[in-house]
Amino acid sequence: MGRNNDRNIKKHNDKLHKAQDKVKQSAMDRKEKLKQIAKKFNESKDSDKE
Repeated sequence: MGRNNDRNIKKHNDKLHKAQDKVKQSAMDRKEKLKQIAKKFNESKDSDKE
């Protein structure tokens, strides 16, 4: 019986894809937070000019 049977391959791929999705999600969250910070910064900068 080999180690590379369908069940083990599927389990490994599921674990791998879950980890990749987690990384993608954290990157998207980080970008969204940066957008919000930039927006807030620009709003405060605009109010300082007035």
